[in-house]
Amino acid sequence: MNRTNSHSSRFEKPPLFDRIASRVTRIAGSSYASIVAFLIIIVWAITGPLFNFSDTWQLVINTGTTIITFLMVFVIQQTQNKDTIALHLKLNELIACNEKASNRLIDIESLSQEELEIAHKFYAKLAKLAEEEQDLYGTHSLDNANENHQYKMGTGSTRKNNKKNPAPNDSSKTQK
Repeated sequence: MNRTNSHSSRFEKPPLFDRIASRVTRIAGSSYASIVAFLIIIVWAITGPLFNFSDTWQLVINTGTTIITFLMVFVIQQTQNKDTIALHLKLNELIACNEKASNRLIDIESLSQEELEIAHKFYAKLAKLAEEEQDLYGTHSLDNANENHQYKMGTGSTRKNNKKNPAPNDSSKTQK
């Protein structure tokens, strides 16, 4: 495998902005950052009478919070995007390595809203089938859910009498 990307190895440093964004996000999400923010507000409120609650006094906190909020939106979004991509890759790997999982789910996040609604309705149907079975461990795949359901209920003809070919995701159950 040719590694031409400058940060393709997990042992090389990621780009500078990635490192800064990750560190700032970790620090901003810490309890220390919350305490510091709270103390800044307290100090600002206490200094109000010293400055006669002037427009400049109000402008200081408004400007400071606006700048920090503006910058943090981009830093946090960059970190969130990176984490989301990593999570999707991990889930894609789990789907790809499981022979009974539907490969249609790999990269499902790139589908349109309408296509996602269709997939959601299908999985709602799977949940209903599983509920009807009253079996906590019964599972189905996207590609053969109806066939599996019929087999599990004892009404399917595809694998009903074929003990060499048990139903996918159902090898632990015995046939009636």
